[in-house]
Amino acid sequence: MMNSLMNNDPTLSYRQAAARGTSPVGQVVALYDTILRDLLRALAALQARDVETRVFELNHALLVIAHLQNVLDFERGGDAAKQLEQLYITTRGMIVQANIKATPEAIEEIVNLYGGLRQAWYQAEQHLSPQQSPEPAPANYRPEDTPEPRAESDTNEQFGTPQVQWSA
Repeated sequence: MMNSLMNNDPTLSYRQAAARGTSPVGQVVALYDTILRDLLRALAALQARDVETRVFELNHALLVIAHLQNVLDFERGGDAAKQLEQLYITTRGMIVQANIKATPEAIEEIVNLYGGLRQAWYQAEQHLSPQQSPEPAPANYRPEDTPEPRAESDTNEQFGTPQVQWSA
């Protein structure tokens, strides 16, 4: 079953990134990468008419976004944390609607949104800690960059997450 190919615990990315010495911002970038991989796989599944995989991937993206929402620090984050919470609430609703509509455009809209957000977090990481930053990704992801569906060989054994090469 698909669930056996990937650990569904989004906190795993945080724990493993922290063990590697990744900064908190780098951890957010890694989780945004996971969301983007999930969305791109859902898009590929939609185009392949694979409903089970589409639903699985979109549900995993929802899980990761819920985790990001749950770890917001409103005391230290102030208005930024409140705005991120609204963003996560809104995009979780967008994903549910994209799953219902089942159109490429609905998923592509979310991919483009999270691609831009990922790029912004990456740039913040560059300014905070240039020597520990993750790889850059293009701000605008295109459907033709969609990775193939998950396979066990695509799984990074160290981190339990699929590998996707980002290209411009």
